[in-house]
Amino acid sequence: MKKTLSILAIFGLLNLNAITVMAQDNPETITEITDSTATDSLAVDSAADTVLAVEEITPVATEEEAEEASFHQVLKEKFIEGGAGFMGIVLITLILGLALCIERIIYLNLATTNTDKLLSDIDDALKSGGIEGAKGVCRDTPGPVASIFYQGLERSPEGLDMVEKSIVAYGSVQMGRLERNTSWISLFIALAPMLGFMGTVIGMIGAFDAIEANNNISPALVAGGIKVALLTTVFGLIVAMILQVFYNYIIAKIDNLVNTMEDASITLIDILAREEAAKK
Repeated sequence: MKKTLSILAIFGLLNLNAITVMAQDNPETITEITDSTATDSLAVDSAADTVLAVEEITPVATEEEAEEASFHQVLKEKFIEGGAGFMGIVLITLILGLALCIERIIYLNLATTNTDKLLSDIDDALKSGGIEGAKGVCRDTPGPVASIFYQGLERSPEGLDMVEKSIVAYGSVQMGRLERNTSWISLFIALAPMLGFMGTVIGMIGAFDAIEANNNISPALVAGGIKVALLTTVFGLIVAMILQVFYNYIIAKIDNLVNTMEDASITLIDILAREEAAKK
């Protein structure tokens, strides 16, 4: 672009020289040529302004790309500086913990049931088709709540006491399924910072070994071991915090499902009691 501007500038000077010569030979054409030259000058100025604007914008984009690239590069460098041994184990802990968290979240979301609609359908089925119709509604509905209701309806001919006992017993089974693998998630939450602290201790031991070998306590000598110690601790704490957030969400989701199952079970027993009283 700068070469183009130079050529245009030279071309403009040549036009001015030509205007001067032609003005001496033919004064009547001065006005027409002057207008043409002014148009060329405006074009050159516009091109120059465009080039300057592009030059001002381009460095900004380049700086933003450099900042983004430098962030990933710094993260990678710090991970490598922390040591492949402990940093790799901490990364594996994060991957396994997240995998279990995602599995639990998917399972709990699939286990969520619209209990109000289910109870309404069971009530209608009991009035139209009896116990078998209500059991069919439970078979067609996925989720632990429908399974608990099905077990209760299976014991309904034996009385409401057996229905209640069956619901409580099978509810404990379903609660165990909801809480499956949560103990492993809590293990990874506790394991990540402990691995970081272990890396800290080993880094400090390396720093003291360097001091002992060189009989010198210069900052440059011990900086490497201390940096490794701090990096492993930081990454271990970050992993623990990430997994803790998912773990708390999972526990809250399980508590919500358990409360929903208990409320719906009480409502089912009330429906069965009302149907039994209506038959009498």
